[in-house]
Amino acid sequence: MNYVLAPSILAADFGALREALRIAEEAGADCFHFDVMDGCFVPNISFGPALISTLRGASEAFFDVHMMVEQPERYLADIREAGADRITIHAEATRHLDRALNQIRELGASAGVALNPATPVSVIEQILPLVDMVLIMSVNPGFGGQKLIPYTLDKLRALSALRDRLGLPLNLGIDGGVAEGNLPEIVDSGANFIVAGSSVFRPQDKIGENVRGLLSILEKAGK
Repeated sequence: MNYVLAPSILAADFGALREALRIAEEAGADCFHFDVMDGCFVPNISFGPALISTLRGASEAFFDVHMMVEQPERYLADIREAGADRITIHAEATRHLDRALNQIRELGASAGVALNPATPVSVIEQILPLVDMVLIMSVNPGFGGQKLIPYTLDKLRALSALRDRLGLPLNLGIDGGVAEGNLPEIVDSGANFIVAGSSVFRPQDKIGENVRGLLSILEKAGK
């Protein structure tokens, strides 16, 4: 199992994003998570393709873009052009999930599907062959710094069992409330793609130390 730490830049200091990414990357992070929010699907507005494009020129890491927007298909081409390597959309945000996922693949990006905490895994079973990752939201999306909702780990376990039953090479991701203290349980529940925001970028003078601490746990999990 390949374990990946994806620092979420939503928790970083936006006045020093390039420096924050540089420090995290030098500490071992080779993937970054971008939360695009529209103020409709979630009660917050973050950023769009321009920011992704700006940082794309400053990093060689894998860019994982999480679209927390209504009708994400409207923006997929722009997000891909900005430098997204994988685009993850919410099952709850589009009426035509199959079509939108195929659109991502046609753009040459990897495709992911995300589920809010209260959305059951069963709603995406039919489209699992179209994605390379399922992202389980372990908090209600829209804001950083929230505590992990315990029952979302049950969803991870159910999804892991479903993946094994279907024989699919799926990455299982978790997003929200991840910290060193609960990371071992998260990994034991089946997640191998770990989105972490506050536990990486705060405090700002501990970014490198935070990345190394989380990667150390994941390294032990992979042995």
